[in-house]
Amino acid sequence: MTISVIIPALNEERTVGGAIHSARGSGEVIVVDGGSGDGTREVAEKHGARVVRGGRGRGLQIDEGAKAATGDILLFLHADTRLPAGWPAVVTRAMAPPGVAGGAFRLKIDSPRTIFRLIEGAANMRARCLGLIFGDQAIFTEKETFFALPSLRGLPLMEDVECVKRLRRRGKVVVVSVSVATSPRRWGKGRALSTTLKNLSLLIRYLLGASPEKLYLTYYRNR
Repeated sequence: MTISVIIPALNEERTVGGAIHSARGSGEVIVVDGGSGDGTREVAEKHGARVVRGGRGRGLQIDEGAKAATGDILLFLHADTRLPAGWPAVVTRAMAPPGVAGGAFRLKIDSPRTIFRLIEGAANMRARCLGLIFGDQAIFTEKETFFALPSLRGLPLMEDVECVKRLRRRGKVVVVSVSVATSPRRWGKGRALSTTLKNLSLLIRYLLGASPEKLYLTYYRNR
């Protein structure tokens, strides 16, 4: 089975090349640009990715990338996340058993700080025990399954959690035993604990019924 790696990006000229490089071995890499004002598109093309121009918003960009993809399996990769060596075989094996609707990787944060080992442990336990998987874990599924789900187009935030929730209605979602490496940048300098607590608060509010639109406004107002 062929794999299409889809990278939603917005002003990611400094990170997207590394993500594309880590995705070598895929059938194709598609960068869906949400209107970058920097050199994201040029860097992506230089590293061999196909660039698709889409609207802003990760849910919308994921949908646009999936439509452009030609692979049997879709893997959604954040621009500041790196896939491990040998990842295509890991994904193919994970999708092979009957009843598997999708999967994701374990999380590793690319920083030596002890606080991030604690955050990693909590994130991996959350994914394994509660099935709550975030997009920085590189979610993957078959293209046919993805298009059987309701569109993510209208979700400006929590599109990753919602995608996994919808996949679980169609089958098992597995977390493989190897890790992707993601940048610590979204936790900010010296704000790892407070950012983690804020993200947890947003997740709880979402699970309790708050709309992604309202959470989006809260998230970006406080950044």
